[in-house]
Amino acid sequence: MKTLILKINPKKPSIARIKKAARFIRNGELVVFPTETVYGLGADALNRNAVKKIFEAKGRPQDNPIIVHIYSVRQLHKLAKKIPKSAMLLSKKFWPGPLTMILPKRNVVPDEVTAGLKTVAIRMPSHRIARLLCKYAGVPIAAPSANISGRPSATCAAHAIRDFKEKVACIIDGGSTNIGVESTVVDLTSKRPTILRPGGITAEQIKEILPKIKVHAVARAKKMVTVARSPGTKYRHYAPEAKLILVEGKKEMAIKEAVRTARGYLKKGKKTALLLLGSDKKVKTKGLKIIWLRKKEDIARNLFAALRMLDSIGVEVIVANAIDERGLGLAIMNRLRKASSAQKKLQ
Repeated sequence: MKTLILKINPKKPSIARIKKAARFIRNGELVVFPTETVYGLGADALNRNAVKKIFEAKGRPQDNPIIVHIYSVRQLHKLAKKIPKSAMLLSKKFWPGPLTMILPKRNVVPDEVTAGLKTVAIRMPSHRIARLLCKYAGVPIAAPSANISGRPSATCAAHAIRDFKEKVACIIDGGSTNIGVESTVVDLTSKRPTILRPGGITAEQIKEILPKIKVHAVARAKKMVTVARSPGTKYRHYAPEAKLILVEGKKEMAIKEAVRTARGYLKKGKKTALLLLGSDKKVKTKGLKIIWLRKKEDIARNLFAALRMLDSIGVEVIVANAIDERGLGLAIMNRLRKASSAQKKLQ
């Protein structure tokens, strides 16, 4: 399949190019597009055959539901029923934006989108290109992250092109994404509203609107589920090809042990990299690739790109230190735990 690559400036988007991409969606084809979180792999959410193509292109397990992206609240009511007051409070505060809500679905939503569940995950993106694509497609767009299943998400077009060129009809190059981790997923069908996946909207922000919101253990990647009500809760995700070792413990101890571990692998002849997160610690070791990401916003924005870059230069072992779970830290730690192939937990 020949893939059309459309370069679109998110600050001054070409409506003609957006409409061209939207036609692919309406015709049942796949389109990769940027959102404020990560790049998405989109199809007409109401076309079950189009949705099946998403699973084929990604190698995605069939029991992993897909988030539906909408342009207006009116579409929300067409896709979901029994919408609680809490959903309207959250949408008023955080939409458009990186928040996904799980609600009872209407019959119009195909089982392929929801993995056969009676619920549907819905969000309204804030990225201009994503919003315009939803608008001109005229249909809700089912879109998981645009990456091969299990691998780091795409935060720029180059990542998506590497994964999906000649597998999809169109890729929109809208530059780098702003947030860098996926949306926060809140289940509003349980007795108590529950965060199943942390993301661009923090638990603290949601608690200001819903004080009784609960953070599920799966959101901390400390538990796996047998039935995935949300993406990112059942399978290993975000993993680089390199072995990723995560060192958890008190900040200074974790950093010190991460440095020691990385140097140990280097001495064994392994091409090794060190991800120093939230630290200004000066570390110099000949042959050791070191990436410093200090602020949480920068860690979230650059984490997946860093993992992909290290894979591209043939790094065999990546060692990273944990950070605290306040604010965006919960989403970052969720991604690191899910991506890691080994963890060291210090007392």
